[in-house]
Amino acid sequence: MIRVVIADDERLIRSGLRLILTAEPDIDVVAEAADGVEAVEVVRREKPDVVLMDLRMPRIDGTEATRRLMTVLEPPPAVLVVTTFHADLEVQSALAAGATGYLLKDAPEARILAAVRGAAQGATVLDPAVSRSLIASAVPPEASAPPADLDTLTARELEVLRLVAQGRSNRAIASALFLGEATVKTHVARVLTKLGVETRGEAIVAAYECGLVKPRPPG
Repeated sequence: MIRVVIADDERLIRSGLRLILTAEPDIDVVAEAADGVEAVEVVRREKPDVVLMDLRMPRIDGTEATRRLMTVLEPPPAVLVVTTFHADLEVQSALAAGATGYLLKDAPEARILAAVRGAAQGATVLDPAVSRSLIASAVPPEASAPPADLDTLTARELEVLRLVAQGRSNRAIASALFLGEATVKTHVARVLTKLGVETRGEAIVAAYECGLVKPRPPG
């Protein structure tokens, strides 16, 4: 059973997400929060697998709440940002804070459910609209070769980074590359260290900025 906390300052949004999630036999909404401070308190108490986090909330915003959750729980939950906003800076800030994924509130129900299940398995999920916006701002139009900060990565580490940027979990990467899951975890840790980042989300942003990963076409 996937345990979920919903954090959003709009009651109707919380109710709508709860209806979508609780209709599924493998998902249980264990609590709700109406602001960022309450979100941190509720998550510390309930220790869910996944948190659906709005960005713009009273007291502290979703990005700061996410950042705090990364430090107060071990292991931290997967934080899936669900919001109406997808400004490039907000996307990068949420990912840098430790968010596992980023969806828009008007995403289809099936996409929200798939994102929750994927996040629970360790996958990274970016809404296609968010991905295109992020890449358009981060990747130079004429980018053809990765810049120097990828030069330190081995060929295997580049493969792993590409798959991480596609939203694959460690288990899925292990299956794709015929490696053990522990080996993949080691590769991911080395990639983060060499890129000078702390989270998979930051590594994904770096992969886009370097032109290592190309956007999927709309539709």
